[in-house]
Amino acid sequence: MLFLSFLLLALAYLTGSLPLGHWLLGRLGMDTRNVSAYNLGVENVLLRVGPGPALTSAALDAAKGFTAVLMASSIAQTGYAHAPELCVLAGLAAYLGHLNPPRALYGDTLPRGRGNLVLLGILAGLSVAGGVSLWITLLPLVAYAAVLGLSGYVSVATIAGLAVLAVLVAVSPLGVAAKLAALLLLLSGTWRFKENLGRVLDRTEPHVGEDVPMAGKKDDVVVAAFMIHPLTLDDFWQARRFSWMKPLVDKGIISEGTVRQMADSLRPMKVGELSGIRTREGKQIRAYLISSPLLPDVFRDNPDLATRRAIEGAKLARELGASVFGLGAFWSVVGNKGQDVQAAVPDITVTNGGAYTSGTIKAAIPGILAHFQGAGRDLGAATAAVVGANGVVAFGIARTIAPQVAKVIMVGRDAERLERSATTLRRANPTTEIVTTTSYDALREASLIFTATSDPNPVIFPQHVQEGTWIFDEGRPADVDDSVTQIPGVRVIPGGVVRPPGNMTSQVNLHFGEGQVPACLAETLILAATGEYDRKSLGAQTLTENINFFVEQAETLGFKVID
Repeated sequence: MLFLSFLLLALAYLTGSLPLGHWLLGRLGMDTRNVSAYNLGVENVLLRVGPGPALTSAALDAAKGFTAVLMASSIAQTGYAHAPELCVLAGLAAYLGHLNPPRALYGDTLPRGRGNLVLLGILAGLSVAGGVSLWITLLPLVAYAAVLGLSGYVSVATIAGLAVLAVLVAVSPLGVAAKLAALLLLLSGTWRFKENLGRVLDRTEPHVGEDVPMAGKKDDVVVAAFMIHPLTLDDFWQARRFSWMKPLVDKGIISEGTVRQMADSLRPMKVGELSGIRTREGKQIRAYLISSPLLPDVFRDNPDLATRRAIEGAKLARELGASVFGLGAFWSVVGNKGQDVQAAVPDITVTNGGAYTSGTIKAAIPGILAHFQGAGRDLGAATAAVVGANGVVAFGIARTIAPQVAKVIMVGRDAERLERSATTLRRANPTTEIVTTTSYDALREASLIFTATSDPNPVIFPQHVQEGTWIFDEGRPADVDDSVTQIPGVRVIPGGVVRPPGNMTSQVNLHFGEGQVPACLAETLILAATGEYDRKSLGAQTLTENINFFVEQAETLGFKVID
């Protein structure tokens, strides 16, 4: 009998793992990636595919749980003394099969559902044929309905229903096996909904009945996603799901090292959303903010992990219905500046934002130089420094300002490469003095500093800057230490800052000012709005025609560069 019980539980697991709804919608020619309950929930599947296919798919899922319990109840006819316990265990097996189908049978492409319909089938099976009190199966449904009505969140309601089930089974005459199975149902459901619960805390989880925007669904609504990361540990606490840890860290109960280790282990998650963005033509742009909370030093020390997380972020963006996935801050340099991410997730457009970032710099520099002159400074006699001049963006800045100043100091880490770049500038600007150095001390000679490095920490400090210097800081994170602003007359201007059209709001502080975003995020939004996905920025190469495209489209759509 023991062997038969194990065999039945294995069969219940396999029954639960059958992707019946997935197969049904696939046979109807529907993109199950976009209608999977794994991503959207039953209510949104209903909105997207219509009542017939959606309800049939739901009935098939419920039938899996019901069938698993029904098979277990058949043992009661053989006189098996623990049939009710086995029925609860069979329900657990079916639920686990639905949540975690065997990869050996189905591969990596099978969507995993939330399992609410399977749970409903399990409860129906227990009430009809499981030898379990009707109250044990009815009250969890009442709790589910009540919490759903009060909160509007399916995830919270499901956990509440499973908690009631676990309590009722615990106080019932059922055996230890049934009590353990009910507890495992609660734990499995909580684990399955952990990300949903996190989004509830972050206020980014859709309510039941709320229509989730998706790429291609409406002509006047486009959806993008953008990947961010905390610049410091303080940013880590912005997410409500983690903020409870801050007092424990402050008191030394949890170490910063423990928090960093936890951050390294977390998969990407939706932590916010940009709303209120509307182009001059009336098109609405929705943008999901996705974070894998790696701190800046991880990108330098463990680039393989960063690339893996970026790929996971692209997959999440695709599942959330975005058409474009942007890489922000240090994400923009991982995986060969996005090329490996795009290769791993080819069915969503990936961009590192380099083209429009260059475009905003190109657009902002004339204004900065004009303001500099307007403040009574002699631009033609000025010495300007460019930090990070080994990079494409910083060299572009040097090329732009060289004809307008008396001297350009190019600061970088590779002296030989700097000198090759300087030779190019000297040929084009024979009257301008061009010098190269790897020392930041040379910055004290400059009254204008342009900086665009990819260093995770500040590189410009008070000892490097003279009084009255203007600094255009394109680095993200910032290249200029906060203490520099204490020097008399110093003005620090953040680079690559854009105000999208409309009245943008966000739950997350992006550190670019209210209603403003970095240029790389603006490029992501422009790609989504225009549908010109071939203009995406990948790798180190940035085409001039793409830079001009984003500058022109930004003007057309209503994006404004802040200078």
